[in-house]
Amino acid sequence: MFRGVALALLMLTLFCGQALAAEKYIVASDCTWPPMEMLNAQKQPEGYSTDYIRAVAKAAGFEVDVRNVAWDGIFAGVATGNYDIVASSTTITPERLKTFDFSDPYYEVVQAVVLPADKKITSLKDLKGKKVGGQIGTTGIFVLRKADVGAQIREYDDVGLAIQDMVGGRIDAVICDDPVAMFYVNKKADYAGKLNLSFKTGDTEYYGFTVRKGRKDLVDKLNKGIRQVKESGEEARLIEKWMGKNN
Repeated sequence: MFRGVALALLMLTLFCGQALAAEKYIVASDCTWPPMEMLNAQKQPEGYSTDYIRAVAKAAGFEVDVRNVAWDGIFAGVATGNYDIVASSTTITPERLKTFDFSDPYYEVVQAVVLPADKKITSLKDLKGKKVGGQIGTTGIFVLRKADVGAQIREYDDVGLAIQDMVGGRIDAVICDDPVAMFYVNKKADYAGKLNLSFKTGDTEYYGFTVRKGRKDLVDKLNKGIRQVKESGEEARLIEKWMGKNN
C-alpha cells in the first residue's frame, strides 16, 4: 500500500513538473543584419531583434532557442515547421501576409541609401544608371524595383558584402533598412569616415515576428509579450542599448 501511494505521488510530481515546464520555440534569425541580428565573438546570435524576442518570451512565459539561419531559406523553414518563429527584421507586407501570420509590430523603419563619404543624393531618381546593391529578398530591393528609376540592381546574400563592394568601388550605393545603414555609417570601425547615409525614403515599414499561417495561438503569445515589453520600458532600454539615445 505504501509503495503504491509513493509511486502515485512520484508520478503526480513528474506530471506536474512537465505541465509547469515552459514551452520552447525554435527561432530563426539571419545574423547578417547588424545591429538588429548578428553574431557575437562566440558566434552566437545577438542584436536588437534577438534581445527583443527573448524579452517577449520571458514576459509571455515561454522559452526560445535562437538559431542563425540563412535568409534564403528562412521562410521555407518556418512554413515546413523546421522553425516556429522568424525574428529577422521581417517587414510586414501584404504579400507576406498572404503566406504567413505576423505578430504586432515591434520596430518601425524606413529604407536608407548608403554612399561613399564624398557622395550624396536627394532622391531615388539620383540613382539612375548607378549600380546599387542590397540584400536579396529584402524590402530595400523591392522599393528600388518599384521606384523604377533606372538603377542597376545587384543583390547580395549579405548586406555587408554589398557595403564592402561599394567601398571597393565595384558598386555606387547600397540600400537597406535605416538602423542597419546607421550601424555601418556610425558604428562599424572598419568603415569609419568612409560612408555617408545620404537619403531616407518617406515610406514607413514595420517589423513583425513571422509564424506559419494559422498559428493564432503563437501570435497571441507573441503579442502578449510585445505589449508587456513596450509597457515595462524594456523596449526603450533595448533601443538605447543597440541604437543609442534619441533614436
